[in-house]
Amino acid sequence: MAAGAATLRIRAISLDLDDTLWPVEPAITAAEHALDAWLRREHPAVAAVWPIPAMRALRERIAAERPDLAHDFSAQRRLALAHAFGHCGADGRHVDAAYEVYFAARNRVDCYADALPALTRLSARFPLVSVSNGNADLARIGLDHHFAHSVSARECGVAKPHPAIFREACALLGLRPEHVLHVGDDPQADVAGARSAGLRTAWLNRHARPEPAGLRADVEFRDLGELARWLDAPTAATTT
Repeated sequence: MAAGAATLRIRAISLDLDDTLWPVEPAITAAEHALDAWLRREHPAVAAVWPIPAMRALRERIAAERPDLAHDFSAQRRLALAHAFGHCGADGRHVDAAYEVYFAARNRVDCYADALPALTRLSARFPLVSVSNGNADLARIGLDHHFAHSVSARECGVAKPHPAIFREACALLGLRPEHVLHVGDDPQADVAGARSAGLRTAWLNRHARPEPAGLRADVEFRDLGELARWLDAPTAATTT
């Protein structure tokens, strides 16, 4: 924990989602397998040409070719599906159904054990806003009731670490950036990005990684329970 953390005056909290509230890789892997199973059942010719490794490589190629969509994972995924169907001479009208299969599975996440209890404690004291580069849907996941607002890179038009996405979160909260604590796992996207926008920063370091040079997070925690306990301490932060 950084020295001087007790001087922070926190009135709201912004939270990253993927790899902060849940591990994202298992959800993405499950979504890829769900899509593949659906294609094998409904469109076997497409599935034969585009098994999981090929579909993954196609999506990565689309991302490289369309840097203008770097903030929109959903658009990248839809373009990959459209290409896969078109390559096989299949009707593009199937893209929506295929994407829904993928997206539904992508939102079946398994939260870290500390996440739900911490969200309950945090949302009882502070307005929360999610700030995510990903396309997780808090309503589908069943966590939206904890959040006053949600900001996604897709809707904002820029991705973290761009300061604009953090400023949008502060504007929705109606607070100056220095009164908002951003919590996330990524040193560059979350800590450096939020800091550049003037927010206070908390690095969620679940895996005890060495502190990157120049990180300069205001505080560091191993899990969200530790963050909640720190915020409950009378000397740590106030809402006044």
